[in-house]
Amino acid sequence: MATFDVSVIGELNLDLILTGLPPELVLEHEHLAQDLSITLGSSSAIFAHNLASLGNKVGFSSCIGSDPFGEICVKRLGESGVDLSRVKKMQNKTTGLSVILPQRKQRYILTYPGTMFEMTDKDLDLNYVFSAKHLHVSSYFLQKGMRASLIDIFRRAKEAGLSTSLDTNDDPENRWSSEIQLLLKHTDILLPNEREACKLARTEKVEQAAEILSQKVSMVVVKRGSQGAIARSGKESLVAFPPVVDVADHVGEALRLLRLLAQLVAEHLLEFANARHRRDCRDWRVLASLAPRLGVTVGRDHVRQDAAVQIDPRVNLLDHFRHVARVKAREHVLSQPLPHAVRGRVLLRLLRSLDGALVGEELVRRRR
Repeated sequence: MATFDVSVIGELNLDLILTGLPPELVLEHEHLAQDLSITLGSSSAIFAHNLASLGNKVGFSSCIGSDPFGEICVKRLGESGVDLSRVKKMQNKTTGLSVILPQRKQRYILTYPGTMFEMTDKDLDLNYVFSAKHLHVSSYFLQKGMRASLIDIFRRAKEAGLSTSLDTNDDPENRWSSEIQLLLKHTDILLPNEREACKLARTEKVEQAAEILSQKVSMVVVKRGSQGAIARSGKESLVAFPPVVDVADHVGEALRLLRLLAQLVAEHLLEFANARHRRDCRDWRVLASLAPRLGVTVGRDHVRQDAAVQIDPRVNLLDHFRHVARVKAREHVLSQPLPHAVRGRVLLRLLRSLDGALVGEELVRRRR
């Protein structure tokens, strides 16, 4: 019997997102961003995180460096329920990092690979990998140390009864080598975006790319952003469009939801801080620095001196806030009159934004 619903092999890193930048970036000129968030990044980790958040059992195989970034990645991904027993820490190596600069509907993505390039098949426990119903791999072109082994891993996975899926992501070298075509022979589901599909199929038309790729895999699903997705299996094709929502800036909308959540938990948070303040003034400073990021105005005069809250002195303020905020986020989003699929996306976006704010605070605390 399978231990996991899905086993994921891939990279694990943080995303540093700078928003509100000018439309043109000029060399040797200092540009100011309006906002900063640090959140769990990497296609593989986000895929695993979201699947686990929706109730699936997910096993994750990856490598991190011996640095704070890696530790925070593991903590964030673990909170979703993903099994991380096969995430390996590489001594004297650095966890990768992506810097994302949104520009209206598009974005710049700058990535330092770090341990993404270092991981090989020798870092995998294949018995663990194959103890699932399905195997997924993301960021094929960033798995430099793993690429040569993926064909054999996918072949063995199929022999073990697993279905397989692949999200290639972009090729930073823009070579799109023919080696990946050999991997597609053992791939059931291919998940490219429009540009990636056209590059893989060597055509400029996305519909034609979907047709070509559907002849190489059992199913191809081409992600098209605001235009939805094209799914094609053999000669059967399905086009799905997303619900129409009035959102000018997805990052800004997530932050707006985050601030709304903060207001919902503000009273509970203040009572907690008051109880802890009696024992540890440092926690008050942590709260005071975190609250403005969430749009909550906090001052000592806002804390009721008679707040009767029993708090275990061993509990960390940020850990407590994270737990309460995630619970309140689910309660709030689930109470909204939204379609089920939309509600799920809003909740995942909200939780990722919350995690980003808290990750940033943890990095600040580590530097103190």
